[in-house]
Amino acid sequence: MLNSDWIASTAEAILMVVVSGIAIYTALLLLTRLSGLRSFSKMSSFDFAITVAFGTVIASTLLAPDPPLLQGIAGLFVLFGIQYVIAQARWGSKRIKTLVDNRPLLVMAGPKVITEHLRTARITEEDLKSKLRLAGVTHPSQVLAVVVETTGDVSVMKTTSEVDYDLFSDVRGAERLHGVR
Repeated sequence: MLNSDWIASTAEAILMVVVSGIAIYTALLLLTRLSGLRSFSKMSSFDFAITVAFGTVIASTLLAPDPPLLQGIAGLFVLFGIQYVIAQARWGSKRIKTLVDNRPLLVMAGPKVITEHLRTARITEEDLKSKLRLAGVTHPSQVLAVVVETTGDVSVMKTTSEVDYDLFSDVRGAERLHGVR
């Protein structure tokens, strides 16, 4: 016989979800307004990890009686505080920035795929081809560079008449771009 406990709920449990949802949403809105635009950005792998942590705190607080609502809201305050402190520290210290952030990685310089960098980033050639197609690339000669960003996103730059190589100054392997047009 099918157990319907996973479908059914009590009025009290549903009310708990509604009240928790409103309270968590209000706290999240307030914290986002206080901390600014960067709150949910994926500017670095640290930002991505904090965003996942936000989701975990929100989901567990919203759908379970443990942790209690006030602990969940306190958890959000702590995570926003950590994000703020780390963001400030990254501005003030190259050492902390290096510790917290990954460096972008060049995986394609012009039409040449850098296989060892693909392996470092754990990206297959099929994954790379998919990203090229999504960027509208129809031939490798159209590629100036493909970079795996600090967040894991893949940026595809097409060839243009002018290239400012300073845009690639923090990218591992950028020296392979010189002479590529």
